[in-house]
This record gives sequence, structure tokens and C-alpha cells, in this order.
Amino acid sequence: MILIVSATSQETAFLAPQPGIELLVTGVGPVEAAAQLSRALAQGHYDLVVSAGIAGAYTHDLAIGEGVVVAEERLELDLETGAALTLPAGLSVADRVVSDLALVDRLVEFGFKSVRGVTVTRVTSTSATARRLREAGAEVETMEGFAVLRAAEIAGLPAVEIRGISNYAGDRAESQWNFAAGTEGLARIAAALLSLESTAQ
Repeated sequence: MILIVSATSQETAFLAPQPGIELLVTGVGPVEAAAQLSRALAQGHYDLVVSAGIAGAYTHDLAIGEGVVVAEERLELDLETGAALTLPAGLSVADRVVSDLALVDRLVEFGFKSVRGVTVTRVTSTSATARRLREAGAEVETMEGFAVLRAAEIAGLPAVEIRGISNYAGDRAESQWNFAAGTEGLARIAAALLSLESTAQ
């Protein structure tokens, strides 16, 4: 059973009901995503978790309407300067998580780009913030990606994050916001992923 997780029903409205696939709409943000997914994983049995939604891009190398697979997602859990938190001995911060690399590689073979993401709790709306996050290595921003991948990791389940580019993160006047194009890109990569999973069964 595949569990597809999205923040809103509008992002995955293209998905028709089909055997072997469940859809979980969590609400917006990492807390809602982690809480709702954790409850679902405790109550059901799944073979794969898919984080699916739209995303903002930090680089114009990614086109509005493009579908991408997020190979690595990180969470800003550090000092404002980017320095690491000082923690008691033996403790560490879980701030990076990866998608199932075999699925990432297969989607890249299908022609989709593999990118690095960052999960944020506020939408980037200035060029300064976009530049800082881009320079830290992020290519796209989401609000739930890290939470979904991390919850699946804790549960011991394979997971992958797929996104459709809906805008450029930064100055809102230059964002080229296009929700429909973002969901179209997501639909294309979701179809490729589900075709891979159906042939693997």
C-alpha cells in the first residue's frame, strides 16, 4: 500500500482513486504533517510514503511547471547565523533526511531533476532570504517535506518526496506564482513514480 501525503487536497486533486493507494491530506506546515502522518502510520500498514505537493524554487534552472524529486530535505534547526546549536554531550539535531535513493535514481532516469530542499515555516518573500537559503544549498522550499520524510524514517518505511514547481521563492512581485502549472508538474512526476511502483509489484 502506498500512502501519498499532501498538505492540501487541491495539490493532489488530479489523483483518481485506485487500489493500493491512499491519500492523506494533513494541513499546512511541518507540525500538522508530522502529527497527521504519525497517526496514520500507527493505524495502518504501508509499504511506501510519498510526500507530494507544490514547491517554490530558489533557482531559475528549475522551470515553473517542472516536476522534481527531492533527494535530500533539511530543516532549519540552528542559530540564525547558520551555526549549529550547542547541545549537551551525546545529543545531536535531526535536521537532514533523504528520499529513497533507488526511487530518486529511477525518476532521474525518467528525465526528472533531483534537487535539495529545505522545509520552512514561513514562505520566503524577500530576495535576501532566498539568497541565504540558496547559498546554504537548497534548491526548492516546502513546508512539509522534512516532516513527512522524517516521520517515515522513524517508522522504518521507505519514502520519497516529489514536487511541482509553482513559483520562484523570493520577492513576491517576481515569483511568477502559478498553482495550476505546479500541480501539472506534480501530476507528471507522480504518474512516473506510480508506474514504477506498479511494475515493481
